[in-house]
Amino acid sequence: MYALGRHLLLELKNCDKEALDNLDFLRESLNEAAVRCGATVVGEAFHHFSPQGVSGVVNIAESHISVHTWPEYGYAAVDVFTCGEDVEPEKAIDVIMQRLSSDTCSMIELRRGIVENSKVECMIK
Repeated sequence: MYALGRHLLLELKNCDKEALDNLDFLRESLNEAAVRCGATVVGEAFHHFSPQGVSGVVNIAESHISVHTWPEYGYAAVDVFTCGEDVEPEKAIDVIMQRLSSDTCSMIELRRGIVENSKVECMIK
């Protein structure tokens, strides 16, 4: 049984509140995370909410890295979804946690695209 991709769901707490409300900083952080984990950036979209908070996604050839922030709570929800064997999503997580100064993190990993008895060549074993 194989999975086509890994989807890491992060709960980041006690983050730097100013960083969580800084669209440019978050854009830079997610792009850095993508490069450091070995992904290929193909696009991005970010939005700053009023009075605060940012949602953003960096599209990568291997899927996406996204963030949704609540500065008033020091909280960020982060998704790192990657496909293929050449990307190391844990490296993206390390970059994001460090950049947001999170001291409390929980993570759930989902294996996406479970393939049983398929002619599709395994990407993640």
